[in-house]
Parts: sequence; C-alpha cells; structure tokens
Amino acid sequence: MKKRHEQKLILQAIVLLLILNMPFVFLFNSSSLILGIPIFYFSIGVICFFSVIISFVILKKFYE
Repeated sequence: MKKRHEQKLILQAIVLLLILNMPFVFLFNSSSLILGIPIFYFSIGVICFFSVIISFVILKKFYE
C-alpha cells in the first residue's frame, strides 16, 4: 500500500475521533426517534457504517 493511501486511512481515523467526540455526539442526544431507534444510536450507527464503507473503498480501490 502506498504512503498516500495510508495517509487517507489515518485522516479518516482522525476525523472519526473528532466526530465521535462527546460535544459533537451530544448534539444527537434527544428523545426523538428515527425508524423506532433513538437518534443518538442511529447517528452512531450511521457514522460507523459510513466509516466502514469508506475504509473498504480505500482498501479495495488502492490496495497494491
């Protein structure tokens, strides 16, 4: 794997660290529901889902 692809994964990890930080996570802490799931858990699940998809695309497309 080339250095720039490793840097993309490191950047993704840093962005996830910032997004999953407590002040940002508490923005979604309410009693509302989306599809019967509290917004807090739904947002965490969506963020994790998209991070896995982005990691997969980076590794699949750029793996050498």
